[in-house]
Amino acid sequence: ASCATENVTVVYGMEGGTISVNCTYKPWQQRWREKSWCKQIDETKCQHVVSARRFWLPFLKNRNGTTSISDNVHDGVLTVTMTRLKKQDAGLYQCKSDYLGETNSLRKVQVEVLTAVLETQMPEEPTAVQSMSSIPPEADFTVFYIIAGFLVTKFVVAVLIFIIGNSRKNRETEEKNPSLNEHQVLPFTGDFAHDGISPSWESTA
Repeated sequence: ASCATENVTVVYGMEGGTISVNCTYKPWQQRWREKSWCKQIDETKCQHVVSARRFWLPFLKNRNGTTSISDNVHDGVLTVTMTRLKKQDAGLYQCKSDYLGETNSLRKVQVEVLTAVLETQMPEEPTAVQSMSSIPPEADFTVFYIIAGFLVTKFVVAVLIFIIGNSRKNRETEEKNPSLNEHQVLPFTGDFAHDGISPSWESTA
């Protein structure tokens, strides 16, 4: 409620990201003053974070942890940069100038640190795709072995059917041609032919 009556700028940053805040002032009035960046603890206390004291080196940055500050006394711009933001970095800050015990607030800034999108807010379809892609490799090998075993079984059955069919065909051929089992007597040759006995064929069943 106390901030609502004041001029407070809200700056948003992502967790792990970086934000920069510019605090302007009148160079001819506050050039020689010490300028700093502090975090508001309560209504009366602002905890010091970092100061820019060396006004004769306007582009020299001063740093405290992940917070740095630079003072351009020619243009009257105090720049504060906060990197690698964390949730605890959120809060009310202010740029201020000090001179002979007199403190002036240049700007009040409310820093809000946003977290990344929660997994529960992700669409359902990508989650289903991810679950399908997370099948362990052992399952793939099991499917491969099943398919290979099925193909081998079909091949063995086909070979057995071929052997049985061929055996039956040979048996039927033998039954249809019993003359193949007859004993044949070869014709006599030699002296019998000379004695006037002609060659003959004899067969016995």
